Amino acid sequence: MIQKHEQKDKHHIDNMKEKKSVELERKEALMRIIVGIISGIILYVWMYLVAVFFAINWVWVLISGKKIKEMVDISESWATQVYYFSIYMTFKTNNRPFPFSDLKSNAFNLK
Repeated sequence: MIQKHEQKDKHHIDNMKEKKSVELERKEALMRIIVGIISGIILYVWMYLVAVFFAINWVWVLISGKKIKEMVDISESWATQVYYFSIYMTFKTNNRPFPFSDLKSNAFNLK
């Protein structure tokens, strides 16, 4: 009798945890709208800056034979943030992208 009661309590606790988990997922899904708009705008504007860096770096490499490392690093940082934005927006993770969390470091480990 006691064992049956304990099983019933465990089942009830499991149901409560599942309902809470579902509710958290719903809230995070709604949060993705806000995050998508704000982060999307920031990444979109940043993309134009990266395009300018690309053009400058391309001309510089043609003239000097060397790339401008700082511009490459900023461009790589943008690509990293786009990656983390994408995996958040596609529900791969619930870790929010920039600016809702810190800038992530190099996701690609390129040199």
